[in-house]
This record gives sequence, structure tokens and C-alpha cells, in this order.
Amino acid sequence: MSLVDSLFGKDARKFLKRKDSDAAEAGRALEELRSSLYNELKTSEGAKRQQQRFCGPVVAMSFNFIVAVGIILANKLVMGRVGFNFPIFLTLIHYTVAWILLAFFKSLSLLPMSPPSKTTPFSSLFSLGAVMAFASGLANTSLKHNSVGFYQMAKIAVTPTIVLAEFVLFKKTISSTKVMALAVVSLGVAIATVTDLEFNLFGALVAVAWIIPSAINKILWSNLQQQANWTALALMWKTTPFTVFFLLALMPWLDPPGVLLFKWDLGNSSAILISALLGFLLQWSGALALGATSATSHVVLGQFKTCVILLGGYVIFGSDPGFISICGAVAALVGMSIYTWLNLPGKSIDHLSSKQLPKQNVTISKPKAEADDGGGETGVAVVSIDPIHSKTTTANIV
Repeated sequence: MSLVDSLFGKDARKFLKRKDSDAAEAGRALEELRSSLYNELKTSEGAKRQQQRFCGPVVAMSFNFIVAVGIILANKLVMGRVGFNFPIFLTLIHYTVAWILLAFFKSLSLLPMSPPSKTTPFSSLFSLGAVMAFASGLANTSLKHNSVGFYQMAKIAVTPTIVLAEFVLFKKTISSTKVMALAVVSLGVAIATVTDLEFNLFGALVAVAWIIPSAINKILWSNLQQQANWTALALMWKTTPFTVFFLLALMPWLDPPGVLLFKWDLGNSSAILISALLGFLLQWSGALALGATSATSHVVLGQFKTCVILLGGYVIFGSDPGFISICGAVAALVGMSIYTWLNLPGKSIDHLSSKQLPKQNVTISKPKAEADDGGGETGVAVVSIDPIHSKTTTANIV
């Protein structure tokens, strides 16, 4: 008789065997799950399915929202208390750290497979990398040389630019109800945040130059993921080298001299490294959000972050942005809610109105030859049309 039998009896022995069996089954299940996920990452279609499975619109946009708030605080620390006034070089550090992390993931076979090269032209990846460098670098430079109010005005201008660019590039149109919702959002954000419009000529030129690259950057990220089976990490791995190259080219033109004279002690370097890690997460989460939604929805998310930060400071910390600013933020949130509701499946105005239309009887005159063959029929056919199930050819509606 074993020690377990003598101390606890046979029932205890059976219980322990059952526990061991359950643990073995759980271990096999986890191993099968790990193996299936690993195999899925070996194809671009499988990796895309896994991204859509685990990172839907709600998860991706929530992830992006949380990281964006964190990097705002980190960059305030770096630009303010640390005194690192080199926006292009800071952006370069962000993308260099991202490239190193992606290379580490690739060495561990954790980087999703890219689609075949023939499906995506090299020019598309090169263009995205270049546009991303201008969008990120010029944004930080604009924030340095302009007031927050003027910077917000430039951000608001990105929304109509995206709508226009998508129409020109992809013939993509937007319904009038969504246009009105976006107008309410933009007007509310303007009232809430544009408290001053101080700028200089150089800052204004940088802000204007940033609008188009920012819009094209979002459109390309969204389109390549949704149309060409790219995942966020795989696309980041392919485009980041081009972004780093163009940021190196922009540094001498937009950054002030003296970066080598900066005090690179442990505290300052740690703050910059934390900002870079959050920058990687921001780029990843932003790419996930663009792949799961659209460029316009991502801009609305950015404006939502602005309003939440403003209202959060008022509610939690007792800051007083002013009654007009609060009303603008509330109006913007209402417009965002309406825009989000309109983007839910089956919630478009056209869809709702089609449900309310009754069936209609339409008289169609038959050709004379058919009427004669009908053996004395009147030559008129009655067709029942159900507008819900009828199909029409329309432009893409977002």
C-alpha cells in the first residue's frame, strides 16, 4: 500500500489521478492553441484573421486611446521638464526603437508573415514610409512652433482633407448625415480647444504642410490593411526603414543645432526611452485602429481624446477651461456619438428609410409581340417591387 493510500485512502488517490489527468489535458490544449497560433502567423491571411479576431474596432480604438493619453504625458515630460527641444530627432528615436523591437520579434518568429510582394507594389510601401515620416515629424514640429489652439485648427482640417482625398483616390463618398455629424464634431472641437491662435510664419507653414501627409498617411494605413491582407506589425516592419531614412533627411532642416550637447544622463535618457516605447505602442495601436475602422473614424477618435482630456481635467482636477469650451466639448461628443451610431451595421439612414417603404406595384407595358403571343391578354404586366431586397449600384458609403 502506498503512502497516499495509507494516509488518505483510495478516494484521495483517485482524486489526485483525476487532477493529474485534467492538468495534462489543459497542457495539451494550451500547446495545441500555441501551435495553431504559430501556424496562423506563417501566412498573411492567417495573421490577418488573428488580428481581426483579437483586435476588433472596440479593442483597437480603446488601446489607441489609452496609449495616446500616456504618450501625451510622457512627451510633456520630455519637452518640458527634460528640455529636449528636438522634435524630429525625438520622432527618429521613436521609430528607431520601434524598428529594433520589430527586429527582436522577427528573430523570435513572432512577427506576422507579410503578403506576397507581387500583391503590394514597392512604391506603395515606400510612399507610406515617406508620408509617415512627414506626418509624424511635422506634427511634433508644428506643436513646438505654434500655440495649442493653432495646432488644433490644423488637426480639424485633416477631417475634410481625408474625405476629399478618399473621393479623389478611391471614388469613396460619404452620406450627408455623416457630413453633418462630422461638421458638429469639428465645430465643437474648435470651440472647445481654440482659445488662442498665436503662430509665426514658419510654424504656420509647417502646420499647413502637415495636413495633407497626415490625411494620406491614415488613408494608406487603412487601405493597405483592409484591401491587401497586411497586419499592423508586418506593415510597420516593412515601412519603418523608409520612415527612419526620411526623418534623418528632415533633421538638419527642421531641428535646431545642439542635439549632441544635450545632457544625456540616466534620468533624461530614461524619460526619452519611455517616450519611445510609448511611441511604438502608439504607432501599433494606431495601425490596428486604422485597419479595423477607417481613416475618418481614427480622426474622430483623436478629437474624442482631446475632448475627454479637457472634460476630465474639469471634472477630476477642477480646472476651469470656461463655459464656452465645455459646451463645445459636449457638442463634439454628441456629434461623435451620432457618427458612431451611423457607422453601426444596419444603422445608416438609407437602410432605415428603405425599411419604411411599402411594396409598390409598377405597371410595365409588354412588347406587342409578347402581347399577341399571350392569347388576348391586356399586354400589361404587374411587378411587385420590394425596396428592401432590391439592389442598386451606388458609390461606396463610409
